[in-house]
Amino acid sequence: MAASSFALRSTVSSGIMGKPRSTSTTLSLSPASSIKLIKNPSLAQRHKLSASNLSTFSAPKQTFTCKSQAVSSDNSTPEKVQELHIYEINERDRGSPAYLRLSQKPVNSLGDLVPFSNKLYKGDLEKRIGITAGICILIEHKPEKKGDRYEAIYSFYFGSYGHIAVQGAYLTYEDTYLAVTGGSGIFEGVSGQVKLHQIVFPFKIFYTFYLKGIGELPAELLCNPVEPHPGVEATPAAKACEPHATVAGFTN
Repeated sequence: MAASSFALRSTVSSGIMGKPRSTSTTLSLSPASSIKLIKNPSLAQRHKLSASNLSTFSAPKQTFTCKSQAVSSDNSTPEKVQELHIYEINERDRGSPAYLRLSQKPVNSLGDLVPFSNKLYKGDLEKRIGITAGICILIEHKPEKKGDRYEAIYSFYFGSYGHIAVQGAYLTYEDTYLAVTGGSGIFEGVSGQVKLHQIVFPFKIFYTFYLKGIGELPAELLCNPVEPHPGVEATPAAKACEPHATVAGFTN
């Protein structure tokens, strides 16, 4: 009996169908260096295809052009400059200029204001054109030059033709240039500068405009100017604003 029992245990222990089988399982881990990764050929192939697709894919190209506002240096054609000659005469009948002594000092000082408006005539003094209207801000009193430096902002009104606006240094003791800052009517879009020639301050001034950016000036405004000198006067007809001696719609 004892021998039978041992034989039965040996049979179970040996397994069935001759294949070894153990009733207990032990998991044995090999060192990390001996572990081999199993490569999946199909997975590697899919990875290559994906990488290839990414390398060949390109987004739609967009282009833009940035245009410079600077004038091309190869443009050798200068912009046309037109000259216009005007007399400004204070005939002492407009209450101009008015001196506002804001500095409250006995001598001309920084901050004093001088509003003014005088009559305008063509350079040949044969036609009344309109008026000036503006203000001067005293910047510096120049006793050694017996005058003052102002910053001036004013306009020249040419009746139905429109107006020209200027700004810049106004010196009572010598000539100066002011910037032409704009205009209206036929002077819309104008630029350039104007030379201010003091004949008798503040009663007689001769202006030479150098204008750019506008069409041809009308012949009515152009002339051969009278040479500036202290004795210049408008013609009697222009002073009286007779119809043939004024521009259309002149500002009085």
